Amino acid sequence: MATMTTAVAAVPGAGPEVRGLARRVGALSPVLAVIALLLVPGGGGGAQGGTGGTGTVADAASGLLVLVCLVRVVRSGARPLTRTAAVVLGLPVLGVCLAAITSNDPGASLPGVARYVQIFVLVPAAVLLSVRDRRDFAVVAWALVGLGLLQGAVGVVQYLTGTGASYQGEDVRAVGTFGATDVMGMATVVAYGLVIATGLALGGTAGRTRTVSLACAGALFVPLVLSFSRGAWIATILTCALQLLLSGLRRAGRVALVAAALGVVLVGGLGIGSDMVKERVTSITQVTAAPDQSVTDRYTLWAAAGRMWRGEPLTGVGLKGFPAYRDSNASLALSSGSDTAGAGAAFARQPLLSPHNMYLLVLSEQGLVGLLALAGGWAALLVAAVRRRRLGADCALVAIGLLTWQLVDFFYADIGGPSTVLMSVVLGLAAWWSLAEVRRA
Repeated sequence: MATMTTAVAAVPGAGPEVRGLARRVGALSPVLAVIALLLVPGGGGGAQGGTGGTGTVADAASGLLVLVCLVRVVRSGARPLTRTAAVVLGLPVLGVCLAAITSNDPGASLPGVARYVQIFVLVPAAVLLSVRDRRDFAVVAWALVGLGLLQGAVGVVQYLTGTGASYQGEDVRAVGTFGATDVMGMATVVAYGLVIATGLALGGTAGRTRTVSLACAGALFVPLVLSFSRGAWIATILTCALQLLLSGLRRAGRVALVAAALGVVLVGGLGIGSDMVKERVTSITQVTAAPDQSVTDRYTLWAAAGRMWRGEPLTGVGLKGFPAYRDSNASLALSSGSDTAGAGAAFARQPLLSPHNMYLLVLSEQGLVGLLALAGGWAALLVAAVRRRRLGADCALVAIGLLTWQLVDFFYADIGGPSTVLMSVVLGLAAWWSLAEVRRA
């Protein structure tokens, strides 16, 4: 089996390799289309929490991906998934359906069923079945890095020209093409790319591939900082630290020093968002001592989700039920919404329709059964990815990194908005490494 390096280091003009890469890209075109269409500005569904945010062109492409994969499976006549993969990927259906059936308004829960099945079952399964080997894995991984670089470039320009989303009265927040209503979109995309690039650089690849990976990671660091997304910062720092530790303690020490020096130069020396970054970092720890309103809203919503769960501990209040039960469970500290403006959008109040914590959202709407089913599948993927490290450090560090980043970020975010469908692609890519038959590199 060829290594990931071979897949991405084809020399221009090497006819057979170029044609082979073209065939792979063609076979993976439904997956790559979902990634590419996230460059389309706007995105439609906004940043609605929970199960909102559908109706984007990338969502439509994900539906086409599932359909194409279904046709391929039917034509092949082979069993598409192993028993383990079917159980792990199918677990969320149990909690979702049970929450919908026991909901006080089953009709209102049906769109939530469709959204959860799309994001956590169908699209990941389709990506898993579309990726055939390490070279396919490499093509999709580098496509994600490319998307991060393009969105990050737009974000940096927004910061430099004052055309980004509003932050502290200035239109400087880097949001890429996602707009002011989905401020986490660009941060998520850039963080995925940075984690992938870090995994490739640390995973044993050599020569040009490692150099390009390190360059991409450094380039993606800048827009990540300028996103002013505390959750993305925390998830990225913890994930990269884990990747470094898994790659070896000696290397971890060297890379940590280089990363710290890069941060000092970019933020301290060049002054990239230094004052705003310092204020944003400080606000992470200001929970009781004069927290800003966004922190107050976050913890108030978390408390409300906890009260909903205590009222319906097993099955929750029902899919898409959080907004309906929010006011009766939240304290008066909760504001009416968050302010959004800039990046081509007029000032608006964005309603707070979810707790901005995926685990608490699932716990409040689907209860303990739903949380165990959904989070249990994620944990199984992560454990399997770690156990397969010896089969290939590059793929392993990428898969472990993506899963870790998502699981950490879920403490500060939930599904909703145009970037959500990309998360399902990422889960599918990691699931291929965790669940598919993989040979030693």
